[in-house]
Amino acid sequence: MAPTRYDQRVRVFVQVCGGEHDWREAEARFEAHGWPVRDAHPAGRGPLGAALEPDPGSRVYEIEVRLFGAAKGSDRGAADRVRKVLRGARLEGYVRRAEPLERDREMFPHWRIVSTAHRRPGRQPAWRRHLARAATRLGRHDTGGFVAGGPRQALRLARANAPAGAVRPAVAVRPLDGRRREPAPYRREEQTERSVYRLVLWSLPAAGALSLATAAVPGAPRWILGAGALFGACGAVWSGWDMSREGKRYEGVVAAVICLLVFAAFGTGLLSGDGTAWSPLRTLTTAVVIAVLAGLWLLVRQWTWGEWVAWAVPLAATLTVSAFVAAGSVLHALYADGLSLSPSDLDVPPVWQFAAAVKLLVMLSLAMVVPAWWGFAKHRHHRYATPGDGTNIILNVCLFVAMLAGAGLQAWNSAGTAVDRTVAAAARGEDPPSYFGVEPEWTCVRLVVAADELAGEGAPLKPARPYLSFGVAGETAVLWDPATREPVKLPANQVWLGPATSGKAACPSVPGSSKRP
Repeated sequence: MAPTRYDQRVRVFVQVCGGEHDWREAEARFEAHGWPVRDAHPAGRGPLGAALEPDPGSRVYEIEVRLFGAAKGSDRGAADRVRKVLRGARLEGYVRRAEPLERDREMFPHWRIVSTAHRRPGRQPAWRRHLARAATRLGRHDTGGFVAGGPRQALRLARANAPAGAVRPAVAVRPLDGRRREPAPYRREEQTERSVYRLVLWSLPAAGALSLATAAVPGAPRWILGAGALFGACGAVWSGWDMSREGKRYEGVVAAVICLLVFAAFGTGLLSGDGTAWSPLRTLTTAVVIAVLAGLWLLVRQWTWGEWVAWAVPLAATLTVSAFVAAGSVLHALYADGLSLSPSDLDVPPVWQFAAAVKLLVMLSLAMVVPAWWGFAKHRHHRYATPGDGTNIILNVCLFVAMLAGAGLQAWNSAGTAVDRTVAAAARGEDPPSYFGVEPEWTCVRLVVAADELAGEGAPLKPARPYLSFGVAGETAVLWDPATREPVKLPANQVWLGPATSGKAACPSVPGSSKRP
């Protein structure tokens, strides 16, 4: 049987009424959820003692609830889980007490066992001692053993299996992590990790508020953002102070200051490639994406099979539909529709179709705020996010529709913005911007057949004017007339396309008429 994963252990005292039959049912439920029963006593006895009235028809179970999530609030989260399990089994049971079990581990220094048989008795020259010490640090005399503990304890552990009667075993230890002089008691593993997380979480809002303050208009918003940046910086410094050891508080404070400076340099543009600060939209979008990814990770890591069916199926269906639509290049289709073209008129390379699909999936991620919020709620043990009541199917349907609608609106806005930029650049006679592999360029058109033999679609061709060319799709040259804002489609074997210097420069005159029937 695979071991059960969990983050927290909580000792819970549960009073179950109803007699032997209900007691066996409660024990079966505890075992099914992976909550071992540590002890059981009649009501009025055991650890709770006289806090409960004696009752021969009830029994107090001491169980260990194992659950995911943060340490803070895990006691209430465990109590809610037990209460909902008893309610689902239609048992009369009451959670009387819950308390987390703190089992954090000390971070002992690590050492490697080395042999001292190479050392010669007597006083050696200084250069020889330095050379031997350097060889030892490089692992030249390692025996392959590993120990953890304080300096003296590590040496005792290395010599623990020495032969009987040996006066001084020929082994010693060398440090592996640079903590050989760190005094006991040592740092706690989970406490240090939480301090690092708090340091980063305080530094990110501080840097974001600072970047917004540098881009905001003068006045109250800038002062508010500056105060927010200062508040986040104070939180980061306090987290660094809490992370440090007694007597060496400066270490954590220095780490907090460095973290703040690095994030602030990125936010204000000092370390960016173009030297420009992040815009407010980019800052907020980055914050939302990071929050969504973190919330989804917190949600997925603690899913049960029932929650996989309830949540993953709508998400997977949404991603599948989005990927299917993106395979047909929905962004390119919307872009073509804005210019009165058809998707088949744009000959887009597959690599750019893939890039457009990735862009659509990124847009979809911004619409996944609801499941991300659910992940944070479950991690913080909020009562409404406690498993046991099931998931409302209406919520999943609404989530599915909202995610599709959000991605669709963002795709529509992206393509519409690209169309507006293309039309505006064409009106000015400038080179239009590209859009996921679609690169319109100014082109002069010359007929290679008689004017009365020319077949095509769109307004009458005027070779004196440059047109926007979207390439050749199949056997059709796809042009766009900036004057009429309509497409012009001509057989590729009946025209010659040449580059134009700009949209304002006239094309060289050619003999013959350009009128078509």
